[in-house]
Amino acid sequence: MTEVDAIADLLRGVEEVLPEDELRNRLALERPLRIKAGFDPTAPDLHLGHTVLINKLRQFQELGHEVLFLIGDFTGMIGDPSGKSATRKPLTEEEVAANAATYREQIFNILDPERTRVVFNSEWMGEMSAADLIRLASRYTVARMLERDDFHRRYTDNQAIAIHEFLYPLIQGYDSVHLEADVEIGGTDQKFNLLVGRELQRQSGQSGQVVMTLPILEGTDGIQKMSKSLDNYVAIGEPPNEQYGKVMSISDDLMWRWFDLLSLRSTAELRALRHRVEGEGMNPRDAKFELADEIVARFHGQAAAQRAREAFVSQFQKGAMPDELEERDVTAPPEGRGIAEVIREVGFATSTSEALRLIKQGAVRLDGERIEDGRHPLVPGVDAVLQVGKRRFARIRITLS
Repeated sequence: MTEVDAIADLLRGVEEVLPEDELRNRLALERPLRIKAGFDPTAPDLHLGHTVLINKLRQFQELGHEVLFLIGDFTGMIGDPSGKSATRKPLTEEEVAANAATYREQIFNILDPERTRVVFNSEWMGEMSAADLIRLASRYTVARMLERDDFHRRYTDNQAIAIHEFLYPLIQGYDSVHLEADVEIGGTDQKFNLLVGRELQRQSGQSGQVVMTLPILEGTDGIQKMSKSLDNYVAIGEPPNEQYGKVMSISDDLMWRWFDLLSLRSTAELRALRHRVEGEGMNPRDAKFELADEIVARFHGQAAAQRAREAFVSQFQKGAMPDELEERDVTAPPEGRGIAEVIREVGFATSTSEALRLIKQGAVRLDGERIEDGRHPLVPGVDAVLQVGKRRFARIRITLS
């Protein structure tokens, strides 16, 4: 791989690099760089949204650099205010410890253990005295803190901001000082915090870290960010068949964004794959198979990915149905009934509006094909498998009313 190709791969999917010319200069240094990324253990499992950052760390490792995988067990007990409209409830020490343990188990599905240092910021923050913390707090002003979008919005809306929330970006920034990070990677919502780290490093006589931000990954619905609370996530620890089915459920447009942010293939390989679809007529579904294969193989191995593909093809392309498949008869006039109305009638939604929302989220399939129009007509004579979400199936037969 040429130097140009390596940098192109590093910058693929990246939202912003500050400053970009400095990144290029540091990559030219004759020593491994220290690449930092922090993860607060706020939930017990990582999902594909988290791996956007972890994949970028892996790319740096493949160029010979050292990864500092920071588990924010100290900051996790404060609660990151980034993007929040209210003060977050802090986690207990027990919750943080339990969640952190799962992170350590999961990250080496992607990262090279030989080039990874797992560090916990309680190691140095737990030793900091009250006087030390006050000195750290004196290095940033309230006015600068209020430049941050979420703090500014809450302040102008007369919403409470707790004093300890101002400490979060300072502590995250001090982590970079302690670790002497050369580059820090974070989501776009972390830009302010990452720049605080760069500033604190420069105040401490270090070369300020290069800041690299990555976009927030949309979930399986293709609309909102991937989140367990929105049930649009793919957990890296869930069973292979579940992972495979969820990846295959995404839209064709979202597939390319997932390729950019989740695939470990080179930029040239992805460009060639896209040309095969858009220029040579390859079915987008076949490209999606390749994405699902890669993701499942990463976390469960190639053999498991192959079995998951066979199970998916058997269920959705060869007509094999789940054991619990129900049969429903629905009447319709000659011109048919809209699928949203049928979803409500068979009990897979409490109302037609809920059915329309599910269709908009990409959660509805008919014989394995995603339905995108709530008015899609089902006419007398239709005999098909309706799927809503991950686990609700029924064979529906439309008869003349």
